[in-house]
Amino acid sequence: MPNAYTLILCLFHEPQPIFFSLMFGQPDPEYTCSFLPKFSIHIETKYENNRGTSDNIFGLEKDSCAVEVDALDIAYDDFPERHYNLSEDLRCFSSVKTDRGPLQEDWRQTCSPIMCSYKLVRVQFEVWGLQTRVEQFTHKVIRDVLLVGHRQAFAWVDEWYSMTLEDVRRFEDDMHVATNQKIGCRET
Repeated sequence: MPNAYTLILCLFHEPQPIFFSLMFGQPDPEYTCSFLPKFSIHIETKYENNRGTSDNIFGLEKDSCAVEVDALDIAYDDFPERHYNLSEDLRCFSSVKTDRGPLQEDWRQTCSPIMCSYKLVRVQFEVWGLQTRVEQFTHKVIRDVLLVGHRQAFAWVDEWYSMTLEDVRRFEDDMHVATNQKIGCRET
């Protein structure tokens, strides 16, 4: 289906609201592939202090496209087994610095504060005969990446909880250099 969208709701127990509020104004990424010009991925993100209750947060026209809403549960949804790490199992994890966790089955209704990360994922692959399969597969992979990433963000809370904005920027710069060195990129 052309212009298929997936709206992914990633709910998580947010200990420091300043970090998500600082992310407003960051441009939403669009990913393209130079050797597949008819393939693109666009991800829009919005954050709300709610439990995933905002209807049509992106202001989409109801009849303009097919939208599938997928509410992710970072503690109890299935994800690829290769990504399992006991220290990131939110059903067992407990934060020392914030006294949060482990997350019980009803954590989305009982935890406070809580925030929701809304992701609007657009995948386009305009190749006849492969479009639906490739778009569905890409949505599945992105769902898994977002689920694992949000699980890790919660599980690593003790590492970033007390960071200032300057600490975050310094960490980002260090990771940029380390990643470029790891992949052999000369530009650091």
